[in-house]
Amino acid sequence: MNDITARTPWAPFLGDLPLTLEYFQGSMYEMVRDTALKMPDSVAFDFMGRRTTYGRMIEKIDLIALSLSHEGVGENDRVTIAMPNCPQAIYILYAVNKLGAVANMVHPLSAEKEIEFYLNAAGSSVAVTLDQFYGKFEAVRAGTPLKKIIIASVADELSLLKKAGYGLTQGRKTARIPEAPHIVKWKAFLSGGSHESIRPYPEKTAQDPAVILYSGGTTGTTKGIVLTNLNFNALSAQIVAVNPMFEPGDKMLAAMPLFHGFGLGVCIHSMLSNGGRCVLVPRFSPKSYGKMISKYKCNFIAGVPTLYEALLRLPGMEKEDMSSLKGVFSGGDSLSVELKKKLDKYLKEHKAKIQVREGYGTTETVTACCLTPPHMYKEGSIGLPFPDTYIKIVKPGTDEELPYGEEGEILLAGPTVMKEYMNNPEETAETLRRHSDGLTWVYTGDLGTMDEQGFIYFRGRAKRMIVTSGYNVYPGQLENILDAHPLVQMSCVIGVPDPIKIKKVKAFVKLCAGVSPDAETKQKLMDYCRKNIARYALPYDIEFRDDMPKTLVGKVAYRKLEEEEEARLSGS
Repeated sequence: MNDITARTPWAPFLGDLPLTLEYFQGSMYEMVRDTALKMPDSVAFDFMGRRTTYGRMIEKIDLIALSLSHEGVGENDRVTIAMPNCPQAIYILYAVNKLGAVANMVHPLSAEKEIEFYLNAAGSSVAVTLDQFYGKFEAVRAGTPLKKIIIASVADELSLLKKAGYGLTQGRKTARIPEAPHIVKWKAFLSGGSHESIRPYPEKTAQDPAVILYSGGTTGTTKGIVLTNLNFNALSAQIVAVNPMFEPGDKMLAAMPLFHGFGLGVCIHSMLSNGGRCVLVPRFSPKSYGKMISKYKCNFIAGVPTLYEALLRLPGMEKEDMSSLKGVFSGGDSLSVELKKKLDKYLKEHKAKIQVREGYGTTETVTACCLTPPHMYKEGSIGLPFPDTYIKIVKPGTDEELPYGEEGEILLAGPTVMKEYMNNPEETAETLRRHSDGLTWVYTGDLGTMDEQGFIYFRGRAKRMIVTSGYNVYPGQLENILDAHPLVQMSCVIGVPDPIKIKKVKAFVKLCAGVSPDAETKQKLMDYCRKNIARYALPYDIEFRDDMPKTLVGKVAYRKLEEEEEARLSGS
C-alpha cells in the first residue's frame, strides 16, 4: 500500500498532482460561503428554468439560518431534511451547518415506518419537507421527538408562469396543510428569520459532525452514518484534483438525490464549494435526464448503471448533442463491461469526446473514493484511489495484506472516512479498525483485487457471495455474462436456499423490448449459460420479470428478490 501511494498512482495520468492535497479546515457552509464571496454574480444553480447566483444563495442560506434559530434549532441539534433536489433543500442544508447543527438526510419517499425510525434514531425535533410529504410525518409524529414540521413547496421557487402551471397540475394533488402550532409554513418560516436578531454562530471545526446519511453498511441493517465537515470538504478537493478539466462555471446535472452521498457529496457540495453550477433535478425520468444534458449543455453527469441502461433505450434521442460533456461518472453499483461498451458507443454517437468513468466507494466514506483516470481504462477496473485515500486488499476480516492480484476484502482509509455509526459503538468498532500503520481502516465487506499499478478491481460484495456445494459464486460475474446476451436487457442473480447445496443459483431476467418470455427464449438463455458459465455456478432456473425491484437510489434490489424466494419456499 505505502509503496504504491508514494509513487502517486495518479501522476502518470494527471502530471503534477501533489502527493497530498490541502483541505479546507472549516465547515461545509464556510467553504461554500468563501466561494460565493469570490464569485457572487456567478450562477450557483438552475431550477426548472430559474437561475440563482452564488450571492443570492448565500443571502438565502443566512436568512434561513436565522429562521431555524427562531424555531429553536441550535448547536448539535439534528434537523431532518426530507426533500428532493430543490433550492430549499440546499438552503436548509447549509443553514443547518452554519448553526453547528447536523443535517439528518432522509428520502422523502420513505415509508412512514422508515421516517419514524430516522426521526427516532437521530433524536430529531425539527423536520423540513415538502407539502406533498407532510402526511407521512404527521402520521408518525406522536411516536417521535418531532416538535416542528417546516413545510415548503416546489411552487415557492418557481417563476410566476410556472407557479401557475404547477398549481393547476401537481399542486392540485397536494392535500391542504392544516393550521397547527407544530406546523410552520415556508412563508411564515422565512418571516421568523427576518425578525430574528443576528447573533454569533458557533465556530465548528473540520472534525465536527455535519451530516447523517443512512445505509445498510456491511451487515444489511440500516444504520446512521455520521459524516464530518472534513469528510465532505476533502471529497470536494479530491473530486476537482482528479478532474483537472473542471473549471468554475461548469455545469453538473444534479439528478442523484441529496439523501445519498453520491448526490450530496459529488453533485452538490463538490460543485458549490468549487464554483460549479448545479442543474437541480427534483424528479427525473431517463427521458428528461437525456434531454437536460443537451438543453443545459451539461459538462458533468453522474448516475448509477440502471439509469444509464435506461438512457440507452430511449427513443427520439438521435439528434441530442452531448458534445459539451467533460465527464460521465458511474457509481453506486458495479458497471458491467458490456454496459460500459454500449454506453461509450452511445456517447460517441452523440458527439461526446469522452468515455464513462467508473468509480467506487461506500457511504462510510461519503461516496466515491476511487475513480478511473480520464485517459486510461483497464477492463473490469474501478480505477485508482483518490489522493490521500489508501486502499489495501486483505484476507477478509483480518489486517493480513494480500499480494497483488490475490482476491480479498477491500479496506479504505483517508480523510473521507466517517466519524462513526450513530449510537452504535459495536458496529463502529467492527467496521473502523486502527492498524499498526496508524491509519483507521473501513472494512467494506466488498471483495476485490489490486494490480501492480494500484488499479482496483471489484469482485463483488462478500455478503452477496453465493456458496453452492462448497464453490464460491459471485452474482456480478454471472450478471455480466447474462447482460451480454442480445435478448437480455438486465439481470439479477441470487442464491436460493437448498437442502443439499446450501444455496443454489437462480437468475431473474428482464428481456429486451419485443422478446417473448416463453419456453423457447428460456432454453436459448440456458444453452448460452451452459456455454459461458461453470457447471457448479449454472442457474437452476431463469425467471422472467417485466421489471426489477429497485432500491431508493436506483440499484437492483437483490435482497427483495431473495426475500420473495424465501417466502415462496416457506409457503408464507
